[in-house]
Amino acid sequence: MTDTFTPASHAIFEKKVLAHVATLMPDGSPNVTPVWVMLDGNDIIINTALGRSKARNLATDARVAVSLTDPDDPYVCIAVMGTVTQFTTDGADAMIDQLAKKYLGVDSYPFRSETEVRVTVRIQPDRISMQPQELGERIA
Repeated sequence: MTDTFTPASHAIFEKKVLAHVATLMPDGSPNVTPVWVMLDGNDIIINTALGRSKARNLATDARVAVSLTDPDDPYVCIAVMGTVTQFTTDGADAMIDQLAKKYLGVDSYPFRSETEVRVTVRIQPDRISMQPQELGERIA
């Protein structure tokens, strides 16, 4: 069974908020990385490059945790335990450009390397926790 995001939590994802993505290394130790993030319906979308630890970890173990804190109120946060449901290079260059538009206000991702292969990761939330629990009342 999956949880769904409230309209108030959607509003936080719309901001230029960095999410922290926790993946599992091959030895089971955690790896946490700040990432740009967006929602597509109820799925969390991130983008990375093949060869990075995060990409290797997510390609081999679909379990993931994501947390973010409202940049306008550091006491409002969202924590998600989820599952990778898609890991694809198809459309990944366009996706990083979309995220660059959100976060940097530019049409094209300016840090692109000629040798990197971008990958888009779709995460389905299994469990969503929000603090404070009356998040919808505080933001609405």
